[in-house]
Order: sequence, then structure tokens, then C-alpha cells
Amino acid sequence: MAPQAPTIFSLQAPKDISLTEIEAELNQIWQSYGITGEDGGLPAATRATTFTLVVYEPEETQYLLATLGFYNGPLDGILGPQMEAALRQVQIKYSLPETGTATPETLAILREEFTKRQGNDANGDNNSSYNLNAPSPRIADEIALRNPCRIIALFPITGEDEGVKAQVSAYCPIQKQSSSTLICCEYITLSGTAAALERVGGMIPALLIGGLPKFLWWKATPDPNNTLFKRLAAVCNNVIVDSCRFNEPESDLLRLQELVETGVPLADLNWRRLSAWQELTAEAYDPPHRRAALKEIDRVTIDYEKGNPAQALLFLGWLASRLEWLPVSYQNESGDYDITRIRFLAKDQRQVEAELAGVPVADVGDIIGDLTAIRLSSTNTQADCGTVICSETGGCMRMETHGGAQAAGLFQQVSSLSEQKAEALLSQQVQRWGRESLFEESLGAIAKTFKLNN
Repeated sequence: MAPQAPTIFSLQAPKDISLTEIEAELNQIWQSYGITGEDGGLPAATRATTFTLVVYEPEETQYLLATLGFYNGPLDGILGPQMEAALRQVQIKYSLPETGTATPETLAILREEFTKRQGNDANGDNNSSYNLNAPSPRIADEIALRNPCRIIALFPITGEDEGVKAQVSAYCPIQKQSSSTLICCEYITLSGTAAALERVGGMIPALLIGGLPKFLWWKATPDPNNTLFKRLAAVCNNVIVDSCRFNEPESDLLRLQELVETGVPLADLNWRRLSAWQELTAEAYDPPHRRAALKEIDRVTIDYEKGNPAQALLFLGWLASRLEWLPVSYQNESGDYDITRIRFLAKDQRQVEAELAGVPVADVGDIIGDLTAIRLSSTNTQADCGTVICSETGGCMRMETHGGAQAAGLFQQVSSLSEQKAEALLSQQVQRWGRESLFEESLGAIAKTFKLNN
């Protein structure tokens, strides 16, 4: 029998309270637990005792507009000219009053279209939708299976500044039937305009559990100049981002590099998705007879699902940092395929040509920009360094079409991994914290490439 998904046991459904009552209300949940049970048979519950996770969500309107293809700007919660233009575009398309603001009618249309795109039924049973009034325990479910924790969710909204609304709740994924212990997460939700959240930013550190690791999962575009971001990054052991959601990958990866240079301990969930590709690439050159040929590589081709080149760029940055390649030119071409050509100079002054190709696919998955194929080769016909690595789903169609796969020295496949979703990767990331030197070096290598255009 296939194991069932963990059941969520609710100690406390979302409850509206004032900002000053948060800690008292959480303590009351645990004090009252077990007292009200008539049969006295309630299972034991473990309170959040391992770490605090602060989750900053993208602003709802921007998130919906970006997901539906109306908005391409940064997810910063600011109602600027791009946002106004996107909202007017929606209002014109759906015959709504053209205000350029997030009216209730406009938001209703955006939510409806988002729900349709997610493939949910007409009854609105949608765990993926943006619902500020009832935060989903999905994140808590993923990580509480391993560790009970406290989650502080920050929801920036547009509209009138009416201060910050607070809710508290407590969810417990029930463990195996043989165990009577619940592992529980405390959930604090704060919602308000970006300005309102910034005003209460000074009180958020007081809600972090003292003496335990603290993580900030910044799901919007990271901004080194954002006051709330700077305040939270300064008190957390790790700042977690996911570059697969970046609207402008090149400039946003440069922002990450700026943060690294200021000492912010960064982690990118999209970097974690590259581990299988990195491992197979390293293994390909482990045999003694291929190690010398590693230095002969001077052609790199990386295919990815068109839409976001962040994975391809990070993988190339990793390769360049390991082989000590120095970027000397950078060129982009847009069209049916998004082509990026980068030339490097190796330590022995050989030129290395790299091509990143965003390939259009019919069925785009949850992760935008997943790698589909990597090809490493040399113009030296005597060098034994040809390697082809493909995803099982995407394959190596371009290479097979040109007949190069048979000539490659090594051909391997990367299985599609179920744990590539952000929530599952996050549950692994919170097991560690601090700076990641390999990621930082790879990010630094690709940042040097971007700066060639400036």
C-alpha cells in the first residue's frame, strides 16, 4: 500500500489577534491543549523547539500578474508604472473599469484565472491559491515532519495602509499510527502593505525563538536596499531564495552577488536542484585516463527549458570556477530559442566557448528553467573528454539530431527527482546554515560574466 500523505491536526485554527498578544496567545494554545479534551486521550504534542523560519511572500497582485504573464518587473510590492500598466492591461482584456489599481473586481479575475491555470476544480478547492485569510499549512507540513518549528509568514498587500493584521495558529502533522506524538509548528501570519510591514519590522526579531537557528525565506525578488530585508537578514543565520522565480535572472543574480559581498549568508534552492548534474559531471572525469582530458574541454553547450536561465548560468558558473576560466565576452540573442554565448579564457590561454540555449517546451513544469542537457567536448579530436548528460524527460534531442551523442565518450541521464519542489528542498536546507563557499564562488564567476556588458 502506498503511504498516505500526513494528516494535519490543528491545535489552533488561524485566529485574529493584536500584535502585542502574539506570544501570549501562543502560550495559551499550549497551556489549554489537553485540558479541554473530554476523554483525556489526546496525543502528546511537541512544541516548536528547533528553529524559526521567516517567510516573506511575494505581494499577491504582482505574483498573480507575473504568473499570468501580464507583469515582468520585480516582485517588490511597489505599485509603480509597470504594475499600473499591467493592471490596465488586465482591466481592458476583461472589460473592467480601467483604473490601473488592484480593485476587488480585478483581483477576483486574477485569482479566478490563476486557479484555472493551476488546474483546480470549480469548487475552489485550491491549496496553491493566494489566500491571505487562511495561510496554508503546506510549508509547515513539509518541514515539521523532521523538526517542530515556528514559522512567521509575512504577506505584503496593495491598497490602503490599514496597519498590520496578525494571526496565530498551530498545525501538527500526525506521525505513524504506532506513534502517539504530534510534531507541531507554530504559525504567525502578518499581513499589510509593504510600508506597514516595514514599520513593524523592529518587532519581528523579538518573535524569533531565542538561542535557536533563524532562517529567512525571501520568496520575492531580493533587494539589498529593502529596509525590511536588511533588518531580517541581519538577524538570521541563513537567507534562502529561489532563483527559478526571478523575473530578471541576470540582474537578480547580480543582486545576490552584492549580498554575498556584504557578508549575507545566502542559500539558493535552485542551486540545490543542480546537485545531480554536478555529481554526474564530476564522476565523468574521475577515471584517471579522463582527468588529464578535463583540461581539454573547450566547448560547453547547456540546454534548459526556456523561461529562466538561472540554473544554466549557475551550472556554468560552477564549471568556470572549478576549471578557473576567466570570462572575456558575453552575448545574448532572443527568438524562438534564447541563446547566450560566453567566451572564457583558460589558464593556459585556450579559448573556451559556451552556449546556453533556452529551448521552448510544450509542457512547462513547476520549476521554470530546468536543465535538459549538458554537452562537454573539445576541438582537439584526440582528447577523450566528450560527455553528454541528459534529463530523462527532456533528453538530448539537439545532440541526437546532429549525431553527436554516439561520438561522445560518456552518455548519462539524470532522473527527474520528486524532491525538486521548493518546500521539499527547504526542509533539507534548514538542516544547515551559514555561508556556502562553492555556491558563492560559482555565483561570483557568473557575476563577472554579467559585468562584461557594463
